Amino acid sequence: MNKRFKSCATLATVLLFVASGADAAADVAHIFWKDLRPATQAIAEDASLPMIAAKLPDHGETLSLNLQDKTIQLAGYALPVDREGDLVYQFLLVPWTGACSHMPTPPPNQIVLVTPAHPYKMKETYEPVAVTGVLKPGMEKSQLFILDGVSMVQSGYTVRKAEVAGVDSVPDTVTLPVNSPWNFLNKKKN
Repeated sequence: MNKRFKSCATLATVLLFVASGADAAADVAHIFWKDLRPATQAIAEDASLPMIAAKLPDHGETLSLNLQDKTIQLAGYALPVDREGDLVYQFLLVPWTGACSHMPTPPPNQIVLVTPAHPYKMKETYEPVAVTGVLKPGMEKSQLFILDGVSMVQSGYTVRKAEVAGVDSVPDTVTLPVNSPWNFLNKKKN
């Protein structure tokens, strides 16, 4: 009888653990880049470039506060800020490849400064990743080392202690038009 009780207690503990993990996973909001803009902010249209801060009345500094302190998951492209070899300790998550280094910087409300919970092993710059963690709105400047010098990039959000996972694609990525001088940055589709 005692063995049976222990088995039932163990099974109940495992089920409780699994259920609490499922609840935690259910609390993650899977968001898209448009969710980081206030609903009142339209996308700046241009025939050859995605949304650029200079074209917006507020320069993209108006943040969406409805996701503040919520656990989110967002896919984008990782641009290392702090790295040692292939280990990345901090990066900018941006909505398209080439952002900040090869083409104009997205507005701050389209850039997330990410600090992984553990160093992330990155194969290439602009690697597509999904970031999961608590979203904090607030302007922050990062020093970015690029080929032609140092650039200061302002992000509108941070996610610290983030879980980072490589992904095959970014669902809402901006694909540059064929006539764009930067269309070589479009990621190849498999």
